[in-house]
Amino acid sequence: MTILKTNIKEFREKANMKQSQLADLVGVRRETIVHLENGKYNPSLKLAMDIAKIFNTSVDKLFEFIE
Repeated sequence: MTILKTNIKEFREKANMKQSQLADLVGVRRETIVHLENGKYNPSLKLAMDIAKIFNTSVDKLFEFIE
């Protein structure tokens, strides 16, 4: 089974940003960020790209597939 692992929390904490702040910047609810960070929600490509843009990184550094 392939699992999507996220590094959003690490990037967010390094930027000293709250979940609610990131949510506001990408136009989602804070709960969506919580679910993303806990691996309970797979983002759309647009959302993944928007988050990557906020942290000035690539989508593949924020998300990776683990088998």
